[in-house]
Amino acid sequence: MNYQDERTTGCRVSDAWTYRGLKTVVLENEFVRITVLADKGADIYSFVHKPTDTDFMWKTPWGVRDPSKTVPPTGDPSSIWLDFYEGGWQTVVLHGGYSDQVYGADFGIHGDVNLIPWDTVVVEDTPESVSVRFSAKSVRMPMKVSKTLTLVSGSSTLKVEESVTNEGEEDLDVVWLEHIALGPPVLSDKSRLFVPESKLLSHPESIDSNSKLEPNFTGDWPNMNAKDGSVLDFSRIPPKEDRSLDMAYMTEMSEGWYALLNEETNIGWAVSYPVETFKYLWYWRNFGGGYGYPWYGRCYNAGLEPCTSFGNGGIKQAKENGSALNIEAGATVSVTITAGPFTGSGTINRVDPDGNVTFE
Repeated sequence: MNYQDERTTGCRVSDAWTYRGLKTVVLENEFVRITVLADKGADIYSFVHKPTDTDFMWKTPWGVRDPSKTVPPTGDPSSIWLDFYEGGWQTVVLHGGYSDQVYGADFGIHGDVNLIPWDTVVVEDTPESVSVRFSAKSVRMPMKVSKTLTLVSGSSTLKVEESVTNEGEEDLDVVWLEHIALGPPVLSDKSRLFVPESKLLSHPESIDSNSKLEPNFTGDWPNMNAKDGSVLDFSRIPPKEDRSLDMAYMTEMSEGWYALLNEETNIGWAVSYPVETFKYLWYWRNFGGGYGYPWYGRCYNAGLEPCTSFGNGGIKQAKENGSALNIEAGATVSVTITAGPFTGSGTINRVDPDGNVTFE
């Protein structure tokens, strides 16, 4: 926007920023500031709680890279995505999971829409509310993806309204994943994870030599069997010294929400989502255990990622296990997600669809 009323209070938005060569949009109000990389998947790169100076989004050690200024040294379908993975929150649709060939097209890890530029339109800009609509089209599937981010004055909650439209003339299966990665300071061994009543699944096989979970385990939240015969309490976060790298999944959730609370600082992060669409909550546990490319033991983060499907093998695997999301020709699937920080102490009972956190 070249012409807008500049404000110093209330809700504010600007699409006139550039970060490391990428067009960037900033939304803010009295409580939060959100940075979106419009030129790279409309990724939410930063989500800062102003009163506590806390950024909830995890950052990779290599940070933001401009794909237009980098030539990948190889054509490996997983490495290219990881080379440009800056952390934060990606909308991963249409192929959430590892690389594969589907519908005659080669897909790298986590598809293509989070690697391409998205169009940006500021749809509301008032002191009471700001809204930005981002949209893009997949390179290798006839799918249009749109998400509108909205902040209102006096609230720390971001509303995310997303839709996926099948512009093809055949029904198509997809895997839709909201790839949200959290890191310190909200993530620590003083943090506690809250989810509603649910089933807990481990990955069918160990994903790394440092994986600690018993493969193919099924049980009730929060207890998970480990390879060494112990039982892990998944509501507790291990320290980086745990040196583990695992994947797990929550499903059959009574409602779609989770909350991570640092019980030392009383600062937390909460997400709500429609469990009818996102039937699984992926839990990527990178607690200092990923050695070799790309982590090299440097990383301490947790991905808590609502997803339509089970397993990280992509569309083909999801079709085989019956968890793929089918979108009919010409149809649109829409969801509303809320996310944001909160403060408080005690046991969390619920995060409602508006993002309100309730304690016991």
